[in-house]
Amino acid sequence: MSDFRLKVFQSVAKNLSFTKASQELFVSQPAITKHIQELESTYQARLFDRQGSKISLTEAGKLLLEHCGRILEDYKRLEYEMHLLHNEYTGELRLGASTTIAQYVLPPLLASFIKKFPQVNLSLMNGNSREIEAALQEHRIDLGLVEGVFRLPNLKYTTFLEDELVAVTRTGSKLQVGEEITPEELLHIPLVLRERGSGTLDVFEKALQQHNIKLSSLQVLMYLGSTESIKLFLEHTDCMGIVSIRSITRELYAGQLRVIEIKDMVMLRDFSFAQPQGQESGLSQVFMQFAAHHNHKL
Repeated sequence: MSDFRLKVFQSVAKNLSFTKASQELFVSQPAITKHIQELESTYQARLFDRQGSKISLTEAGKLLLEHCGRILEDYKRLEYEMHLLHNEYTGELRLGASTTIAQYVLPPLLASFIKKFPQVNLSLMNGNSREIEAALQEHRIDLGLVEGVFRLPNLKYTTFLEDELVAVTRTGSKLQVGEEITPEELLHIPLVLRERGSGTLDVFEKALQQHNIKLSSLQVLMYLGSTESIKLFLEHTDCMGIVSIRSITRELYAGQLRVIEIKDMVMLRDFSFAQPQGQESGLSQVFMQFAAHHNHKL
């Protein structure tokens, strides 16, 4: 029901390209141009400055973009609430999840949700926690699922699950470590860690600070972009990794990895929903409520 011209404008404004908007919306470029011209005619204002092949927003364009996101969000909320009158759940829900959550927590939940709400068009973006928060702020997703300890003031966070990080090595590693080490011993152990921006590294770094240890003082062999990469790296290298306990259930059961206790170093964290402040309704809320009723299975 929403004014498609606003979607066209938002896409052109975001990409600063008529061609990219055409590709994103699966609409011909002449049609994109026509929609923009109609908006400019309606508001009697030029929305884009054109300089050769480059375009930029005019002041009128910036004003329209400011309202555009809210208007399209209101349309989406209206569609959802009208369907609720008939107990129908339909529409689009764009999720974004940090890597650990996307790989080890969400799959069974998504399967159950799709079975319960087959009319909902569900999509999932994967990235680290900072990337998911950025996607939320840029309105590329509707609801984020993130980990870590840092919080942005313009986002609302709702905890739905607890997690623990552990130190692991491969069984049979030549690394000379016992069943328990002190935090200070970490200074002399080669490590493989998640990348900057990941919730896993945020939690580990904060735990180190509690013992006055800087991340920069550790012997980090590699920073990798996923827990799966860390596990594969550990298979072939005599070093230690820091990962979610949820990510190594199979490897522990198979005897491939072993957990090393770090004395007095607690690495607990929350998995949280993240959403823009004031946008706490619609299908995002349905999914959050569904997850709350099913988190005992996660």
